[in-house]
Amino acid sequence: MPFLLRRETRLSDTIEIPERSGTAFRLAAGETLTVIDPRGVQVADLLAFNADDLAELISSGRSLDYAETIFLTKGHILYSNRSRPMLSIIADTVGRHDFLLTPCSYDTFHHFYPDLPPHRGCFGNLAAALKPYGIAPDAIPTAFNCFMNVAVDGTTGILSVLPPISRAGDHIVFRAEMDLIIGLTACSAPASNGGSFKPIHYRVD
Repeated sequence: MPFLLRRETRLSDTIEIPERSGTAFRLAAGETLTVIDPRGVQVADLLAFNADDLAELISSGRSLDYAETIFLTKGHILYSNRSRPMLSIIADTVGRHDFLLTPCSYDTFHHFYPDLPPHRGCFGNLAAALKPYGIAPDAIPTAFNCFMNVAVDGTTGILSVLPPISRAGDHIVFRAEMDLIIGLTACSAPASNGGSFKPIHYRVD
């Protein structure tokens, strides 16, 4: 499935993103976005753009710098490249997410999984889903990878992608601090998801 067009929904409807696909939608300032791992051990890549100025977008560097930690969770803020709050994390049942690694792509599969059929991954799914909003592939930054479990060796700096610790029903809740365009996926990389692919659910309130 190339990407999921968000249907018109009532607030609080739960939407499913099928495995290895993605979607994009508007999120108004003050609304909350709940990202749910319905089966457990599944990553969801999340992007945010200022709906009124697409040149302002989510920034891994700003967010990690201001939080002074790579493990962002409840109480932390995801900042834009202009150092303005975009999303506040207001609830989190997992506490382990990644904001270091770029969305998986065809190149990722050629690099890490040369023996598997290549897949356009989260990058391709995000590019397709965000295209109707006027967002080009080259504008896609590092995503906030909900539920992704990346360990960092404190001595060598070596990164290890481990299975998520999320269990069925675990979730993270964001509050929009400005009007946003959101991109969201059910991740396609085998190592990131414990070797299997599952859907992601989300809800806007």
